Amino acid sequence: MWWRRTLSRSCRCCLGCGRSGAKGIWSLHTRPVCSAPALPAGRITALQALDVWKRHFEEKGVTEPEHSSQYIIAHLLGAKTIESVDQQSLTQFLSKEKTEQVWQLCTRRLSRMPVQYVIEEWDFRDLTLKLRPPVFIPRPETEELVELVLTDLQRHPGAAETRRQTCLEVGCGSGAVSLSLLKSLPQLEAFALDRSQDAVDLSRENALRLGLQDRLKVYHMDVIKDAERMLGLFSSISALVSNPPYLFSEDMATLEPEILRFEDHAALDGGEDGLNVIRQILALAPDFLSDRGRVYLEVDPRHPPLVRRWTEENVEGLRYAETRHDASGRPRFCILQKEESHKDPDQD
Repeated sequence: MWWRRTLSRSCRCCLGCGRSGAKGIWSLHTRPVCSAPALPAGRITALQALDVWKRHFEEKGVTEPEHSSQYIIAHLLGAKTIESVDQQSLTQFLSKEKTEQVWQLCTRRLSRMPVQYVIEEWDFRDLTLKLRPPVFIPRPETEELVELVLTDLQRHPGAAETRRQTCLEVGCGSGAVSLSLLKSLPQLEAFALDRSQDAVDLSRENALRLGLQDRLKVYHMDVIKDAERMLGLFSSISALVSNPPYLFSEDMATLEPEILRFEDHAALDGGEDGLNVIRQILALAPDFLSDRGRVYLEVDPRHPPLVRRWTEENVEGLRYAETRHDASGRPRFCILQKEESHKDPDQD
């Protein structure tokens, strides 16, 4: 599926970014967007509307023109994909109201608004999440990050009998990671934080919609500015997971219009070397984690050796465990583990 295409190098692409790099793809699509086609004078079927908007998106340089029109119209017909809409619904005339809705939503896409924001929802693993700008849109690679955490937590099911399992997510966005973990692990309790109030509000809304609000606490915090406050809140965490801002600042200018115009830049820009937030997470991790608790990070493919070296030189009690690759073979995930404390209990 178009959404499943992999990231190009460090690019946190939104709508089907291909394999040749963000700049090469998107430099072709920076022309000003013109007006939408006029509403049809007569009645029109869903298939005819699909054709009109596919051609118009193509003419105006909107990427993934066919899939964009398909997802929007399928959504308005109450389906996830156009393939799941029955043929009769596609060939019968749309009501005037439904036609106007198609034009309204497709015009938003014409402005380069991501489809996820246009239809205000998207699937992440087995969840359907509400989405709205400027909250970061979860990518397929982050589903792989969740799988890594799940595998480790499920590998030790007996742990739940002696102590509760807890997860801390730094930079929760829509709540995708924490909520997905909670749905898969009934024994888990999660804490999540984000510097953006929009993200905090959306995570709470998604938790409520999914009935997971009792096991998720969401905090409006900045991991850099609110470090002392965090140290007073979190301890003995089983897993610290984050898909932090990790783009190199110089790469921001090469991102596609969908991202630059609509998504929160603070959720993308990781500073000169992409490690600003990552370094802070690693520095605080030993204070948050339980013995043998782990840190799971989604990073730029250039980061794993940098993360390993910086941790070895600067963080005591945290060991770099391994690097995992994403589905396209890129080194995408860093896993670190807190070493067991052997401190004498009488020594204080």
